[in-house]
Amino acid sequence: MSTPSSPRSIELLVPARNVEIGFEAIRHGADAVYLGASDFGARHQAANSVADIARLCAFAHIFGARIYVTLNTILYDSELPEAEALVWELYEAGVDALIVQDLSLLKMNLPPIDLHASTQMDIRTPDKARFLSDAGFSQLVLARELSLADMQAISCATDACLEAFVHGALCVSYSGRCYASEFCFNRSANRGRCAQFCRLAFNLLDADGRVIERNKYFLSLRDMNRSQSLEAMLDAGISSFKVEGRLKDMAYVKNITAYYRLQLDAIINRRPNDFCRASRGSVLLEFQPNPERSFNRGFTEYFLHQRTDVSSIDSPKSRGQYLGRVAHIGRNWLDIDTPHQLSAGDGLCYTTSAGNMEGFRVNRVEGNKVFPAQMPHLSAGTRLYRNQDQAFDRLLARPSATRKLKVDIVLSLTSEGFCLTFTDETGLTAAHNIDFEHQISQRPQRDNMIQNMQKLGNTPFEAASVSLPDADYFLPASLLADARRMVSERLIALLRDNHQRRQRMPLQASHYVEKSLNYSANVANSEAASFYKEHGVETISPAFELQQPREAVLMECRHCLRYVLGFCSKQGKRLPYREPLQLQMSDGRCFPLQFDCARCEMHVLKPVK
Repeated sequence: MSTPSSPRSIELLVPARNVEIGFEAIRHGADAVYLGASDFGARHQAANSVADIARLCAFAHIFGARIYVTLNTILYDSELPEAEALVWELYEAGVDALIVQDLSLLKMNLPPIDLHASTQMDIRTPDKARFLSDAGFSQLVLARELSLADMQAISCATDACLEAFVHGALCVSYSGRCYASEFCFNRSANRGRCAQFCRLAFNLLDADGRVIERNKYFLSLRDMNRSQSLEAMLDAGISSFKVEGRLKDMAYVKNITAYYRLQLDAIINRRPNDFCRASRGSVLLEFQPNPERSFNRGFTEYFLHQRTDVSSIDSPKSRGQYLGRVAHIGRNWLDIDTPHQLSAGDGLCYTTSAGNMEGFRVNRVEGNKVFPAQMPHLSAGTRLYRNQDQAFDRLLARPSATRKLKVDIVLSLTSEGFCLTFTDETGLTAAHNIDFEHQISQRPQRDNMIQNMQKLGNTPFEAASVSLPDADYFLPASLLADARRMVSERLIALLRDNHQRRQRMPLQASHYVEKSLNYSANVANSEAASFYKEHGVETISPAFELQQPREAVLMECRHCLRYVLGFCSKQGKRLPYREPLQLQMSDGRCFPLQFDCARCEMHVLKPVK
């Protein structure tokens, strides 16, 4: 008779620009935090010292939470010794895993640190996922563009933990396959210096140079929000739910972390035989999380269920929370039909009749009537959004969550006095003996002693229960307070010491999925090339950053302008313009567009003189 399988551990993985944001991510419910180290991370502006990362690890491990460091840029030969040394420092600092792109790390002399395959590795097929699992990666970050069916197929092909994005900004290109920033600005996205080419305004031209549309953000996408499909993703095999945003501010991380903690907990509590949390400790929030009240360009589930219009072509800026419509307009005021409370200092925005986003600041509020600092040019019925929320920002600027481990507290008798014992929710126990003679109290002490032992203050603990001897003994409050402090410190040390870091998976013999690699494999050093050759690859072209080919796809996208314009060939529509269509930058450079309708993809091509 088969035994039932244990619940699958489910991880909420949250970004941190710096360690202070990392602390708040843990407090607000993250099971794991990912952040950059001093170098080699794909967000150059989000670097942290090893000493700071060690502080964050020490805090996270109390709750069984994990810290992952992004070492996910491509590396040059001259950087390999420095990268190897950094890995050792991070391992000694307590880091749980590295998120990497460059396979040269598999040729280095590394500690047994766990490795995760970055989204920059462009994992979208079962064969590639299986190869990377065989290569020793325990966790695979899947391409954002995958559908539920794609995720399910990969889940069936590998035992590796599958990680998928659920919230945040979207790159229009498959991650790791974007070279526009390097080509245009000498700033490589694969080296952590993306210049956000996709958030620029373009003119759309036909093959004869005629303008189809002017000054639109044709490559800018809405932000991802898959909060309504978490259970479907769980059932498709996803175990780690990743929030994007290593450049986002503290308030954003607090709000989005808390929101997804509530969503995942609701599923876990309803299906305890199937899923369990990846860390421990209960979270008490001081606010009601709402993703619409943080930076967003409007939301999309991307291609999780089907193809939809995912574009945000009017503006790459945040539009925030939908408020309602303008009901009436006065000489210096607007009356808004909205259920939401407004505040002086709020920033409101709207889309003009020309399709551009404009905004204004609220100077004064009387109910639903707002008095702008400068009257906008709009009409009754215009839809208004709030992209700066003063009241919410003030709320999140204060301490807004606590995270506590429940402990059972027992005061028992010993031959020399008393023993105070804490036992946490995992069964871990710490104790301290109090040398003090047994004296029956002249006055009732039990209630005071219970209150004293429950005063756990700034410790990570809260009392689940308190047990005292049957008789009412006298014990000085100062001795009990000292004992409480000693036991708390010992239990914290035990929790850290008992934290289990996963070891790197062993390398298994396996052939890579392709025999020939072009620039898009991002091979930038001899060790990565050697690894591929050892696994069956016969020809390898250098990375785009080392040698730009004459012809190249600068962006490989699931986003399709034919679809956005209403001329999808799979829907039987015909494009009424001569191809190739071109995106024209403000400096006049034109980038031809190529449509691969069989694969439902659009390619932004390198201009060829």
